[in-house]
Amino acid sequence: MRAEKLLNTREISYEEWKKTRMKGIGGSDAAAIVGLNRYKSPLRVYLEKIGEAPEVEDNERMYWGRVLESLVAKEFEKRTGKKVRRVNAILQHPEYDFMIANIDRRVVGENAILECKTTSQWNEKEWKGDEVPQEYIIQVQHYMAVTGAEKAYIAVLIGGNKFLYKEIERDDELIELLIEKEKEFWKMVENRTPPVLDGSKDAEEILKYMYPEAIEGTEIELPEENVELIERRKELDRQKKELETSIKAIDNRLKQLIGDNEKAKCGSYILSYKNIKSSRFDSKKFKKEHENLYKKYIKESYYRKFEIKEVK
Repeated sequence: MRAEKLLNTREISYEEWKKTRMKGIGGSDAAAIVGLNRYKSPLRVYLEKIGEAPEVEDNERMYWGRVLESLVAKEFEKRTGKKVRRVNAILQHPEYDFMIANIDRRVVGENAILECKTTSQWNEKEWKGDEVPQEYIIQVQHYMAVTGAEKAYIAVLIGGNKFLYKEIERDDELIELLIEKEKEFWKMVENRTPPVLDGSKDAEEILKYMYPEAIEGTEIELPEENVELIERRKELDRQKKELETSIKAIDNRLKQLIGDNEKAKCGSYILSYKNIKSSRFDSKKFKKEHENLYKKYIKESYYRKFEIKEVK
């Protein structure tokens, strides 16, 4: 199987590249669709594909990821003795045209690809031993599905001073599951049927973008079947409170054992119960004593508060 070239990326603008990505599901999209992308929800991917997603501003993390890609690829060549080459194209699965890939490099002399990453030192534990973050496993399996590659290498620069690379074999069973999930998702895109919201922070941000303000004085009647959803939430809230009480009881017991000490050791754990000094601005007192100045610098903000009340 050989991937088809959907678009040559050598001489196109960033805007053209983004428009082409709307025509299919890419590697980072795949991880989001199956709920394994920590930065992106399925709903955001859906809105991106129909052209209604909020604009994502380029940031330092994204910029340096692009800048350091070549450095990471060169270091991979140096440490492994392998040669890699750029693929200046967005590739397309020969059978499933909604599956696309913008891979970093092909490995010369092997039916393999290379994905280059950079990450903070705070994420180093995610790469310990044979570990690879799940979203990147999904990403390269998607790429192998599109390209027909038998294996993938992931090279990562951690904290700017630690280099690692991992080898990931093609997993045909996982690829089949991915294809089915992506088929289902693409039908949603074609039918303009948004996916069910998950509990991610990104999904919450998307909701704020879609419905920033309530129309005052309006009210609707939700279908009766949603009572089950509300009851389920009530039960989960009850369980949450029970768990929080249990955790607090354990915390209190451990604090009692530490007593007036600052730290304690217990097996492989270190517990601390330190003194913390904090300062905060007394806005109520300031308003009372300097009301005019307070009004000059006050800034109003709006947000939507969600709550559930039961009518007896």
